[in-house]
Amino acid sequence: MRLTRFTDLALRAVMRLAVSGEGDSPTTREVAEAMGVPATHMAKAVTRLQHLGVLEARRGRGGGLELTRLGHQASVGWLVRELEGDGEVVACEGETPCPLRGACRLRRALREAQEAFYSALDPVTVDDLVASPTGPVLLGLSTRPG
Repeated sequence: MRLTRFTDLALRAVMRLAVSGEGDSPTTREVAEAMGVPATHMAKAVTRLQHLGVLEARRGRGGGLELTRLGHQASVGWLVRELEGDGEVVACEGETPCPLRGACRLRRALREAQEAFYSALDPVTVDDLVASPTGPVLLGLSTRPG
């Protein structure tokens, strides 16, 4: 199973925000710079996370991003499911449909494997992801002068 780049960016943003202290509300650009990704890509991930209720974004002076309570306690399995969507692991339909699609057992086996992957992530929370040694490393990526 491979996550999309979009999901990867969103998870990294959530992890960075999970270690933000009181009064530390980095901007989308600052999170993008810390993660070494384009700000436009990070902005799309931030928008999706905002719609999921995982983070809050404030504009203007003193604005920035902040993880919500849901964001801290969210199951990584739930978050990945929401970000990845309901897509199949393999494309059986489409322009050139697979000739086996009516009698194929692979599709079901891959769907079950996908669900097992997500289920393995269900007990892990965002806060679990940033426990030591990860949290201090994430804080070291900050682009703000200390």
